[in-house]
Amino acid sequence: MKVLILAGGLGTRLAEETDRKPKPMVEIGGYPILWHIMKLYGFYGLRDFVILTGYKSHVIKEYFINYYMRYSNISVDLATNSLQIHNNKCEPWKVTMLYTGQENMTGSRIYQAKDYIGDESFCLTYGDGVSDVNIAKLIAYHNTHKGAVTMTSILPEGRFGALEFAQASTSQDSGRIVRFNEKPKGDMLKHANNHISKSGWVNGGFFVCDRQIFDYLAPDPACVFEQEPLHNLAESGNLYAYKHRGFWQCMDTLHDKQKLTQMWASGQAPWALWQKPQNP
Repeated sequence: MKVLILAGGLGTRLAEETDRKPKPMVEIGGYPILWHIMKLYGFYGLRDFVILTGYKSHVIKEYFINYYMRYSNISVDLATNSLQIHNNKCEPWKVTMLYTGQENMTGSRIYQAKDYIGDESFCLTYGDGVSDVNIAKLIAYHNTHKGAVTMTSILPEGRFGALEFAQASTSQDSGRIVRFNEKPKGDMLKHANNHISKSGWVNGGFFVCDRQIFDYLAPDPACVFEQEPLHNLAESGNLYAYKHRGFWQCMDTLHDKQKLTQMWASGQAPWALWQKPQNP
């Protein structure tokens, strides 16, 4: 199963870092947040990635082109112009990087990956958020219903897309989303709060998608995945939520970055499952 990661946005609220690099390349403990996200998927055996780039895409490409040398111990003999690699710390990943436009919206970026994913289901997430979500259980839940998309839902701080769930006539219906409101503002916030009061759950990314999702997307650069496509998926009964009650944190601001960096430095990063001892 392939993993698509949206990594092309401008990241304007983190301008202290993103004037030089795309937001997914902002580092937590010496590693880009993109790396942390990929490590989570790798922990669950997903190693085939498609990175949807845009703003400063060359930074992402150069990082992976030079990955082998970046994390290996080497000796360079300047007299003979020879190189000895003592060990390497490469990941068993295949990474495809697609340039999907400088200012294209998320729906357009995802649509451009259509020819790269084949006919099977795929994972999809944003390149600026980490979580300890159980990817294996997320995929297993997706396979229990007939919807086109499963969205990981979280309990938020109040700044993300609000969900309204179906009245649960069956256990499967309990996760079906009937309305989606992305990042409500102003008067819309009052309306969305009605939905939050009913469910409390919002869009946390970490999707599993069937190929049917492309019927809801368009190549138009203005196509925003979180607007009409998700609205239509919900209204057609094709959008389900996997409720994640554990850790989740995006990196929108410098404060968010500092918070995540402190967790990593303390050895208490909840998303770093690959560092935790596993039960036998």
